[in-house]
Amino acid sequence: PATRHATEADIANLNLGELDITTDEFILDEVDIHIQANLEDDLVKEALKTGVDLRQYSKQVEAELQRIEQASIKDYIKESQNIALLHNQITACDSILERMEGMLSGFQSDLSSISSEIQTLQQQSVSMNVRLKNRQAVRSHLSQLVDELVVPGAMISTILDSPVTEQEFLEQLHELNTKINFAKELSFRETLACSDIQDIVDRLKLKAVSKIREFILQKIYSFRKPMTNYQIPQNTLLKYRFFYQFLLANERTVAKEIRDEYVDTMSKIYYSYFKSYSGRLLKVQYEEVADKDDLMGVEDTAKKDILHGFFSKPSLKSRNTIFTLGQRGAILSPAELEGPILVPHTAQRGDSRYPYETLFRSQHYALLDNGCREYLFLSDFFMVAGNSALDLFNSIMGKTLSMFLKSMSTYVSDCYDSIAVFLCIHIILRFRAITAKRNIPALDKYWEAVLELLWPRFELILEMNISSIRNTDPQKLGVLDTRPHYITRRYAEFSSAIVSINQTFPNERTNALLGQLQIEVENFVLKMAAEFPSRRDQLIFLINNYDMMLSVLMERAADDSKEVEGFQQLLLARTQEFIEEILSPPFGGMIAFVKEAEALMEKGQLDRLKNDEARITQLVRGFSSTWKQSVEAMSQDVMRSFTNFKNGTSIIQGALTQLIQYYHGFHKVLNQPTFRSLAVRSELINLHHLMVEVKKHKPNF
Repeated sequence: PATRHATEADIANLNLGELDITTDEFILDEVDIHIQANLEDDLVKEALKTGVDLRQYSKQVEAELQRIEQASIKDYIKESQNIALLHNQITACDSILERMEGMLSGFQSDLSSISSEIQTLQQQSVSMNVRLKNRQAVRSHLSQLVDELVVPGAMISTILDSPVTEQEFLEQLHELNTKINFAKELSFRETLACSDIQDIVDRLKLKAVSKIREFILQKIYSFRKPMTNYQIPQNTLLKYRFFYQFLLANERTVAKEIRDEYVDTMSKIYYSYFKSYSGRLLKVQYEEVADKDDLMGVEDTAKKDILHGFFSKPSLKSRNTIFTLGQRGAILSPAELEGPILVPHTAQRGDSRYPYETLFRSQHYALLDNGCREYLFLSDFFMVAGNSALDLFNSIMGKTLSMFLKSMSTYVSDCYDSIAVFLCIHIILRFRAITAKRNIPALDKYWEAVLELLWPRFELILEMNISSIRNTDPQKLGVLDTRPHYITRRYAEFSSAIVSINQTFPNERTNALLGQLQIEVENFVLKMAAEFPSRRDQLIFLINNYDMMLSVLMERAADDSKEVEGFQQLLLARTQEFIEEILSPPFGGMIAFVKEAEALMEKGQLDRLKNDEARITQLVRGFSSTWKQSVEAMSQDVMRSFTNFKNGTSIIQGALTQLIQYYHGFHKVLNQPTFRSLAVRSELINLHHLMVEVKKHKPNF
């Protein structure tokens, strides 16, 4: 029964669909579909399998449904109050939700209006931001304009009352200059506010110009006081260089007045100082200077003979050397070239005298020092550069430089001291290099003008010396002497001096003139040598003079100079000839035989001397018996003939070496088959023994 009730319940729960058989639209096909679908249901299949009566089962289901419906109604009635309460609550909720919906609709409307207002505010904010930036920019410009236009009371009181040397005055002057320039700029733009301050600015400018003018002119006038070191007020002016800049920018007439006053004052100061200094320097120059008779080829005693009996002999310290450099070249050393200038009155008290080049150096170093300082001052204080600076410098120093050139031209026209002129040339060359290193072009034209005066004079003096040697008559130069001639000594000293000075700044014209001078001296030496009757004396004279000139030149000139190389070749040639000359008297027979035999050996004709046994015997025995005495006599004669001990010993050494070579050749000839049968060969001196003995006769050197 339980199973049955379950099956009926299941059938009651079957979903048979909504079957409406009364309608005209009922279609059997659809009913079949529903039936077929229900038959497929699991519960229906189970009921059919068990054999349940479907009609009975349907009634049971219907009765059950009614019972459940009654029970449900009772439950509803039982819960009616709660349902009524729930209904009321739902109604209240609906009311509340309705009000909330109204409120949200209002909020949505308000939010739409607020969004529109926010967009409006945003647009207004952007517009206000742009206006703010524009106003800030305008404010910045206006603020700067107002600051530039406003003339503070501190500026007025400082410009009017403070001394120009106070730092505060200088600072306020800078500010005033800025306001003046700004006012000029505004006036070009036709700014109306400019007229409000123009009057006060102009008055302050006039006051400042007046005070500055008075201050600078006082400093310039202070230069004129005697014994004033003008460099001190110059340094003061440099501290206030802005004063002139202010005048140049705002009152050019006053600036020109100050510059003209400075130029006039300093021009007179420099001219007066250098004129006085140059005059005092000339008082400490050597009393006796070279004249037209002090030439290389002039006889050494000519002047002395003329002056003898009329004038006393000048002291050595008051006469400068003419052809010898000595210590004069030291003036070109950096220590002396840029050393302190001479103080004339101190030198006069000490009775000191100086050559012209020393005075020239002192004078021009003072010019260089003052000129460089003045050029730098002008460039800095007057704010000039290039040609403007050079023009301003020349307007100050031009008169002084002209005086220097005129004085130098007068001296040079009557100067015959070529070493002094050449030293002056090289002093100028070095001073020019110093100014170039300092980047000061102010004196460049002056240096060139001085060199244009000195070079022609130096070349003229050198040509006069060349002519004097060329025109010298050896027969009028007194007694002949094989010792070095005073003219060659003069040449050697002079040439070495010029060559040593010329090394730093070589000059081809100078080298060419020295070459001409050397040729004339060589010709003179040959002419003098020709006056000697014997060739031996001629060679001694030539060797002594060549050796002396070479020794002097090598002390100062480079070993590879043209002069040194030329005299070395001449000395070597004449020395070799002299060696042959002194070997000829004692050993001439042997030397002649050796030369003759060697010539025949080369031709293969040595047999022609086979019958000269007597001659050979005489030569062998004669050499063996007399060579020691001959060598000794020759050595003594050589040492007496040459003034230079080193040269004499060198000649003796060369002669003995040549003698050994000849005797070696003599040995070689006699060892030939032609002479091997000669009995006298046994009397030949052993070469090694001969060399040992010869060394004993060499002088100590």
